[in-house]
Amino acid sequence: MAVYTDVSDEEMMAFIAEYDIGELVSAKGIAEGVENSNYLIGTTKDHFILTLYEKRVREEDLPFFLGLMDHLAARGIPCPEPVHAKDGRALRQLAGRPAAVISFLEGLWPKKIRPVHCAELGRALAQFHAAGADFAIQRKNSLGPKDWRPLYETAAERAHEVDESLALLVESELDALERAWPHDLPTGVIHADLFPDNVFFIGDKLSGLIDFYFACNDYMAYDLAVCLNAWCFERDRSFNTTKARQLLAAYGAERKLSRDELNALPILCRGAALRFLLTRLYDWLNCPPGALVKPKDPMEYVAYLQFHRRVSGPGDYGLE
Repeated sequence: MAVYTDVSDEEMMAFIAEYDIGELVSAKGIAEGVENSNYLIGTTKDHFILTLYEKRVREEDLPFFLGLMDHLAARGIPCPEPVHAKDGRALRQLAGRPAAVISFLEGLWPKKIRPVHCAELGRALAQFHAAGADFAIQRKNSLGPKDWRPLYETAAERAHEVDESLALLVESELDALERAWPHDLPTGVIHADLFPDNVFFIGDKLSGLIDFYFACNDYMAYDLAVCLNAWCFERDRSFNTTKARQLLAAYGAERKLSRDELNALPILCRGAALRFLLTRLYDWLNCPPGALVKPKDPMEYVAYLQFHRRVSGPGDYGLE
């Protein structure tokens, strides 16, 4: 979450008045994340999140994202629900941007990740995949393997500004992944961006999944690969096998992974690491001046990618 678009008090009050959620009391920009502008809204009735959609989020994809949240919530997955305005619409316009109000979830994201958090995540991710099985709308992964090379080409000439050896690493990895990417793995609706700041806990219990704006149809095991990257590396960039084992075991207890999925994990993890390396590289080089957000270091994912390149099989992720 972040703030790229400023909204005046007058615009905010008029917008909230279109909903039956009480009168506006407060609006505070949320300066985390990198994709959309987000405000914590307080009204005389409750708290809500107001999101203005920008950057990579295409307006034509918003019915998928908002519909998916409604679908998941109806099936017991703890996630925000879009609030419909007085005219029945969940998607509106504010300050020249598509905008929506969604319900506020209680909880905190874990600043210090422990194995118990990873187990809760694995269980919730498998349940999310099961709940999405009958979601009628489909959406292609807009940041899948076919999109990585074009994304890199937008930043290639300036990659040396981050690290002199980055271009050689990325180009060799793109070649390798294009040759080795698996085919015909089980697919479904995936979150595709389930970082710790998108998962809330109350104590040690998971209380909610948020930020579905990269959700799409793709390999379910790729969702696990994203989580292994995001949850199982320590601050010194070493891989924590205990956390990975807890994540994978809890997921597998809800949805058994096929042998093909297990064998593909190293390649899927390399792909997930490269995907976030590339989007971080783009954001690092193209952060708008004055945005209330600090771009994340792409070199963190270089370290993760180098680990996965050394992996010999699924056993290196803590599996028996």
